[in-house]
Amino acid sequence: MRYVIDPPVMPSLPVIGREERFPVRRIFCIGRNYAEHAREMGATVDASAPMFFCKPADAVVTDGADVPYPSATSELHHEVEMVVALQAGGHDLDAARAAQAIFGYGVGLDLTRRDLQAAAKAKSHPWDVAKAFDHSAPVSALMPANLAAPRADTRISLKVNDGLRQEAKLGDMVHGVTDIIVALSKLFELKPGDLIFTGTPAGVAALQRGDCFRAELQDIAMLEGRVI
Repeated sequence: MRYVIDPPVMPSLPVIGREERFPVRRIFCIGRNYAEHAREMGATVDASAPMFFCKPADAVVTDGADVPYPSATSELHHEVEMVVALQAGGHDLDAARAAQAIFGYGVGLDLTRRDLQAAAKAKSHPWDVAKAFDHSAPVSALMPANLAAPRADTRISLKVNDGLRQEAKLGDMVHGVTDIIVALSKLFELKPGDLIFTGTPAGVAALQRGDCFRAELQDIAMLEGRVI
């Protein structure tokens, strides 16, 4: 097939123990999935109605690349999150099919232009410019689910310049992984290559140029990088 312009390069992530890479199709995110984070943001959690938003696939930053400080903000905030990669999909999945759809797990940062998000919230506007900007989704290499999978007591953490900023157990999530996939599949037809950011614990704060970060999903994945 010929195109009038060159097609964009497919965004992808490395896979631990494999030469092949994981192609990224879409990035879905869930908001307010840790009660303490919701409280620190002055929000409440509605467990019956999970809240979702999206980032573009080419927002992925991978392989330890530097993260450029974005334009139009003075409040770039980190949000460390477990990332789930899908190898299958579908619409209106049940829990069993949702579990079978998982390819692997990683850890990432949902970077947020907090000042733009606050302005959007104040006007009841959508959050796209606060969440879906370039380089807003650094993600680690993926651990295949058949090699290691997280448990309720698995810890997720973020250090910035060696200082601990965020830490929690995955069991603190309001919606578990399969619940998130089931809920998303009622809104979208999920497909192989989709990534899901599963929410951030309390402790979100600002990043500055020159900051170095280390995100870790205990015994599964690790992400290091620097803001430039």
